[in-house]
Amino acid sequence: MTTKGIRIEDAIRDFGIHMEVERNLSYHTRRSYLSDLGQFREFLLENGVDRSCDVDQVVIRTFLASLYRGKTKKVTISRKVASLRAFFKFLLREGAVRYNPAQMVQAPKTDKYLPSFLSIDEVFSLLKVKFEPGLSGLRDRAIIEFLYSAGVRVSELTGLNVTDVDFSGGLAKVRGKGRKERIVPVGGPALSALRVYIDGRTETGKNKTGTYEESPLFLNRAGSRLTPRSVRRIIDKYITLSGVGKKISPHALRHTFATHLMDAGADLRVIQELLGHESLSTTQKYTSVSVTRLMEVYDKSHPRARGE
Repeated sequence: MTTKGIRIEDAIRDFGIHMEVERNLSYHTRRSYLSDLGQFREFLLENGVDRSCDVDQVVIRTFLASLYRGKTKKVTISRKVASLRAFFKFLLREGAVRYNPAQMVQAPKTDKYLPSFLSIDEVFSLLKVKFEPGLSGLRDRAIIEFLYSAGVRVSELTGLNVTDVDFSGGLAKVRGKGRKERIVPVGGPALSALRVYIDGRTETGKNKTGTYEESPLFLNRAGSRLTPRSVRRIIDKYITLSGVGKKISPHALRHTFATHLMDAGADLRVIQELLGHESLSTTQKYTSVSVTRLMEVYDKSHPRARGE
């Protein structure tokens, strides 16, 4: 085992290769890790630390203290601690450090929050807006219908190809985190919106990516695959037009999907499977949403809910 360690810059580069080749992590996950480690590297260079063996718990705690002083959110600091733990775990395996200095550093307790979601009436209001005329409007309606119907992540939505949708079976194959594939059901209204959009595409011949069968499901105006950022702009646009009065992201439609299933009595493990969560605890936050909704209805409806 080496006692000199390696340069932090080289260590981060090697860790990036490890995440891509050995762990097969998604681009988004790798980018988040490397962004956190890049910030840590800048901190180390400012403090004259350049080698992995020179990083100890004191150095990491000093780095975290600088984040607190900069008013960084607790959830962001917790993510950076997780990145550092994974990074030094890798370096320990490679013999570049004698121990994992991030392992004993405690992450801050994050504030609990309830995910944003739309009520059923608000979803209907969103879907009743006047969509843009032409192919773009057909696409936008299909996107919103699909997000609410299937509960997929925005990256999973934009990663879909035409052949990933089984119209006869009412199913779609999506690629989730870590490139794991799963099958999700798609409701009738979403399938109908997709059919209308795809028929419109066929007529215009819009497709710049291989054969029609290999084509991305959702295209931008140039005929290339739509990006997650573009989907966020689309959601922002129609949320504003709907008059719902909430700041809603595409991910909030995923929360809405799960919450409405929970409210209707769906089993938690079924929802876990549909969302592609590895851990049931990740899915359990929707029980809090449902309980909150339950109490709101009770307080408004029961004649003896508010005692004096």
